[in-house]
Amino acid sequence: MKALAPGTVIFHRHRGYGVITAVNLLTGWIAARFGSESRTLDLNLSTDDVQFADGEAILFRRAPPDRMPHARLMAMVRELHAAGYQKLYLYAWPKASGLHWRWHLFTGARDWMQRPWREGWYGSGADYNVNPVMGWGDTPGASTGELIDALARFDPQGLAQALGRDEDHTAWFARVCEHLLPNYMYSLDMPREPGAPLQEKPPVPVVAVRAGLPAYAGPAIDWPPGWSGLWLHEHVLPAPAIRITGEAELVKGYQPP
Repeated sequence: MKALAPGTVIFHRHRGYGVITAVNLLTGWIAARFGSESRTLDLNLSTDDVQFADGEAILFRRAPPDRMPHARLMAMVRELHAAGYQKLYLYAWPKASGLHWRWHLFTGARDWMQRPWREGWYGSGADYNVNPVMGWGDTPGASTGELIDALARFDPQGLAQALGRDEDHTAWFARVCEHLLPNYMYSLDMPREPGAPLQEKPPVPVVAVRAGLPAYAGPAIDWPPGWSGLWLHEHVLPAPAIRITGEAELVKGYQPP
């Protein structure tokens, strides 16, 4: 399906041709202006008969668009890795609300906690939900090659810092993309239900990038190289502490000679 974004020309059977002024990819609600009307009209893509300008139907319910950019970013990073830009990394984690996921591209040293921040190299699904662009001069619905071209034009110095070899991470990322794309993304967080204990060696969380997809049922995703180095030991639950409650417990079972 074509991209749905502010500026997209649509056709409504009762209103004629119009232009989308606002969109919400999570709910399917849009605001559009038709003809010379000064006010916008709110429409829902699941119920109202709205089409693209060329007559193609907008099947929002049966073929919803990506509400997060992470799968597109993963495909772009994989292509750049193949071109020799292996020191390019994608960090993804959820917002506190749990409705959207943030993303951050960084280059250079692979440090998952102390990541360099460059303008335009990070964003949130909340922003993408109302304007499906990355923010570096790309257009809605841009292909993987077009995203790479736009990023290279936007910040050539930043992209140049990704040149180099990181074979461990490149191999891990290729395996992840093979399992997850084009419908799922990874999230580098350790979710836990309120009050629930920690889980030993949890797999990397996997999230669907659009509505209507079943829960991920593929192979478990390992944590990326360098992640285990954030702790002194392997990420497992600590051994239970020794309990000493008093002298009676110390001599329990003791039999004099």
